[in-house]
Amino acid sequence: MLIYLIGYMGSGKTTVGKKLAAKMDYSFLDLDKMIEHKFKITIPDLFAKYDEKTFRKLEQETLLDTFTLANTVISTGGGTPCFYDNMELINKNGLSVYLKMHPKSLYERLIKSKKKRPLLANKSTEEILKHISMQVIERESFYLQSNLMIKGESMDIRKLVESITNHMKQNL
Repeated sequence: MLIYLIGYMGSGKTTVGKKLAAKMDYSFLDLDKMIEHKFKITIPDLFAKYDEKTFRKLEQETLLDTFTLANTVISTGGGTPCFYDNMELINKNGLSVYLKMHPKSLYERLIKSKKKRPLLANKSTEEILKHISMQVIERESFYLQSNLMIKGESMDIRKLVESITNHMKQNL
């Protein structure tokens, strides 16, 4: 079984993914790290050297590579489900879990984050909150196609494992 964690940047997909994989005795992969390894370039450098369209093509190519894996939790990029037919492909090949968070919660996390986020570079704090709010609205229709949705602010890993297990049993 492949489990894809979906949600906006800063929603905790990587942190939750590592914990979930450990609880379920699955492997863990971060799609952005796979891209960096596969193409030998960091995500910020990729955005600086090319453009978002190029990144999204490489992202989908890497996503397609994950479909051959087994028993793996995959943390997707915040925009992964929103381009091409990625969300449909994710749902066809695995179980998708949306880590839903309020834009203000995302803002608080992203402002404190030490990780560089190319889509937020060169924005003031006010612009960042507005950008996050607008993008969450734009992306929500894709995120809501997930098989499961959990509230990111009060995420409980045991409840998540239980929800996934129940979903898997119901869809045998």
